[in-house]
Amino acid sequence: VQLQAFGGGLVQPGDSLRVSCAVSGNCFRIDYMGWYRQALGKQCELVASISSGGRSNYADAVKDRSIISRDNAKSTVDLQMNSLKAEDTAVYYCKVTALVQWLGWAPIDYWGQGTLVTVSS
Repeated sequence: VQLQAFGGGLVQPGDSLRVSCAVSGNCFRIDYMGWYRQALGKQCELVASISSGGRSNYADAVKDRSIISRDNAKSTVDLQMNSLKAEDTAVYYCKVTALVQWLGWAPIDYWGQGTLVTVSS
């Protein structure tokens, strides 16, 4: 199972940005999908997550201005962030929990390589 994240970049405060993550591989089913971020000098934190049934969860810092969505047919998860602030600057990582067939459908966590989002004027 491999994850490819993309969509980061340099934006100004108040702008919107969408980061996306595509999951590829064979013989797995995706359960949990989420986006995390790590700012310089800070711990990694959950930004938003979405279950296989579509239930979403957001960090308080972003919940009123972000939307997480998933496309199960394409094995992708997107995070739309609006009204970006300087404190949103971080490397954003996608994480999935996949049920892997060759491990007896055991749940395994996989992480993407991260995409940098910089919010600055």
